This record gives sequence, C-alpha cells and structure tokens, in this order.
Amino acid sequence: MIIAVDGPVAAGKGTLARRLAAALDFAYLDTGSIYRAVAARVLAAGGDPQNHDEAVEAARSLGPADLERSDLRSEAVGQAASKVAANQAVREALLAFQHRFAAQPPEGKGGAVLDGRDIGTVVCPDADMKFFLTASMEARARRRHKELLERGEKSIYARVLQDLRERDARDSGRATAPLKAAADALRLDTSEMDADQAFAAAMAEIERRLKLPGL
Repeated sequence: MIIAVDGPVAAGKGTLARRLAAALDFAYLDTGSIYRAVAARVLAAGGDPQNHDEAVEAARSLGPADLERSDLRSEAVGQAASKVAANQAVREALLAFQHRFAAQPPEGKGGAVLDGRDIGTVVCPDADMKFFLTASMEARARRRHKELLERGEKSIYARVLQDLRERDARDSGRATAPLKAAADALRLDTSEMDADQAFAAAMAEIERRLKLPGL
C-alpha cells in the first residue's frame, strides 16, 4: 500500500506523513530530504545549486549517510533544495530510488508513506491514497518562523513570508514536476488545524476509502 502526502513547505505534510507511517506501521520517506541532501552536498563543496553539472553530480553520488546530515533542515539548504529540484536530470537520478522505496518498503513493511511535492502526480501516480495539504501563506510563515527560532536560528517573520512566496512561485512554476495537487488527491487545509486534527482527518479518510478497521 502506498500513501502520498504532498503540499508546500510548512503545510504540515511531514508531520502528518510520519504519524500515518507510525500508526499503520509503514515505511516513511521524506522525499524532500533527498533533494536537501543533494543541495547540502553542493553547498558544502562551494558550488551553485543552479549549476546543472554540479547538482547532477551530487545527486548521482548521493549515499545513505547524506540523508543523516545535521544541516538538512537549515533555511539555506531548503532554499537550495528548491533550486536543485527544478533540474530534470537531478530528478531522474533520484526517481529510481523513490520508486524502489515505494514498491519494496524497507524492513519488510506492508506499505510506504512518502511526502513531497510531486508524489501523487509523478513519483507514485497510482498511490492507494493521496493527500494534498495546504494552508494560508500567513499560517505557514508563522509555523516556519517558530520552527526556525526553536532550532536556535535567526529568523525574521517578514523575511520568512517573502521566502515562502518566492519558493511557492518557483516550485509551482517550474517546468519539471511542478507543485500541484493530483486530480484524485484529498485536499486538507490545515490553516486552522493542529497536528492532531490533521492526523484524525487523514486517518478517517484512509479507513473510509480502504475499509481499514479503526486504529
């Protein structure tokens, strides 16, 4: 069983996907971390995330240890990840890994939950369940600002808001696998939801559609 969870940054997709995977005992993959890992490799080497060859080389040489880097959640890496993700050759280099994870979840798990921006449209268009999370720009900026401060990073709300606008425009406007909801995805607006409410709504839909017993 494959569950796809898509949406823009700070909409809550990562939190939801991790909780769904834990509740269902499925494998979990944050596909954004793959692109973050590529971006982190490029930045660590002093390269430019928008340089085609540098980004492709980083993607092709990516190893498991790169997904454990301590700087993956930094704002600089997040911005760079959005740039390398627009590179078609990078996406092709990483797509096979995502396909293998979904088709053959590690540790013999009975299913997989993947979150990202194009899981339901490109990576796993035949997923059994698809969710697309969204929230108002202001709600997402507040969450992101709070997250950065809690990690001890400097953050200015107005700058975070502007960065989100720019990132959304870049992710939605790119020619390669743009951010958009799959036609058959269930949309969840989390602007006024906390994590528990979003999880309850998603689980109720999974149980209804797939006729699973209540968990």
